[in-house]
Amino acid sequence: MVRNTSRNTGYTLTRRSKHKHKRTQHHHHHHHGPHPARTIVTRRQSHISGSFFHMLPPEVFDMILDKLSVLEMSVFSMVSKEITGCVVDYISTVAWKNRTIVQSFHHSTCLEQRSTIGHYRDLGLLFKRCTLLLPTKERLKFIFSKFSQIPCFMLEQCSSLDCTGFCSYGVFLQTLIAGWDELECQRVFNFLCDLTNLLQKVDAVITGKPGVRWYKELQLRLFCRQVLLDPWPNQPDSQFWLMQLLKPWPMVSQARLLFILYGPLLPEGSLGWQDLVERGLPHSALWDLSKAILLLFDKVEVKDNVIQAILEELIVIPQPWHVENVARLLVLCGSSLCYAILSSKAINGRLCEISRLIVYIIMVCEKDGYHMSWAVKLVQQICKIFNTAPERFFFIQELENMFSEVTRDVFEFSVAGNHFGDGETFQTLCILLNSSARFHTTFLHMLLK
Repeated sequence: MVRNTSRNTGYTLTRRSKHKHKRTQHHHHHHHGPHPARTIVTRRQSHISGSFFHMLPPEVFDMILDKLSVLEMSVFSMVSKEITGCVVDYISTVAWKNRTIVQSFHHSTCLEQRSTIGHYRDLGLLFKRCTLLLPTKERLKFIFSKFSQIPCFMLEQCSSLDCTGFCSYGVFLQTLIAGWDELECQRVFNFLCDLTNLLQKVDAVITGKPGVRWYKELQLRLFCRQVLLDPWPNQPDSQFWLMQLLKPWPMVSQARLLFILYGPLLPEGSLGWQDLVERGLPHSALWDLSKAILLLFDKVEVKDNVIQAILEELIVIPQPWHVENVARLLVLCGSSLCYAILSSKAINGRLCEISRLIVYIIMVCEKDGYHMSWAVKLVQQICKIFNTAPERFFFIQELENMFSEVTRDVFEFSVAGNHFGDGETFQTLCILLNSSARFHTTFLHMLLK
């Protein structure tokens, strides 16, 4: 529909300019009197006393608002305090809510999904602007009273896999509070926790047996990711919301919650708790988890030893992970965090453990296409931790023995379980041998050049 807004806007501006002219003459006339009048008239003053809209019957004014899009209304609400109040009254009606607040989020096409999400971005802007003068607590009560009964915005109320409710909710929230300071955002988080019973729902899944309440785990993941964590384009904002989610819980529960929020998903949608224990997973399965750990690692307030402790708890959920998955997660987390974890183990004398990890890190570098020089530099850095030549020699000897042990284990697994014809096991053996050769070649090259 083509909107006839330009004609109305022009007429309004003409009337407004006439009033302004009269006011200017009036102030000029009394300039030399005993009580000098204001020479500057604010936008708010001009609209309270002589607005064109003030002279309209309420029914006609509502008809004008009916013609405005959500985005246009958000701009219009900033004209004056009086207009803001009129817009707030208008969007508080049941008729407007039923017509404008979309409650259908199960779309068949991407275009429909984008349209609904864009509509909620505009709604976020509208509610942000028309509640600008209210205290934060009152703003939140007014705003979320309009959305609290939408099933697709609530935890465990919608089972559709293609629902865009949480995404729309997240875009709305992100638009609404963009630019708010940390204290206000803290109030928003507390308000949402009360509104959704979020902390009680988190407690229910992090204290239960992994995978038993898979639907609740998935709902919690979708709500937290799509509403609170993913909509933010800036790292500090994402860090803030992740910290709010983790802060109430002890270290073990924080690790469990990180897994629920960012761990690998199975094709049917549930979390792959057991997969990390039983077999090596591709880097794509651990990518989100590594990004979340780096997000915490980059937070100044979070100390390195806290991150290491969370990581140590994480890699034994629900049982100790397959070593290849631990190695791949460390590689994805990058040099600084990987070195911090390995050096901590080296200082504590856990040479056998770090030797096995390094062997698998080298294999991951070969398998996933990373430069082998990265692994060589990592080993060189670990060597510098040891103060004496005999200690360094003992570490290198332990590492070389571990290469032989892991190779023997893979070979014996193929033979003992009649897996020799298994292409995947044979490929692992080949990758292991190739990675060993490439590592030692690079090591000698860097040593001798």
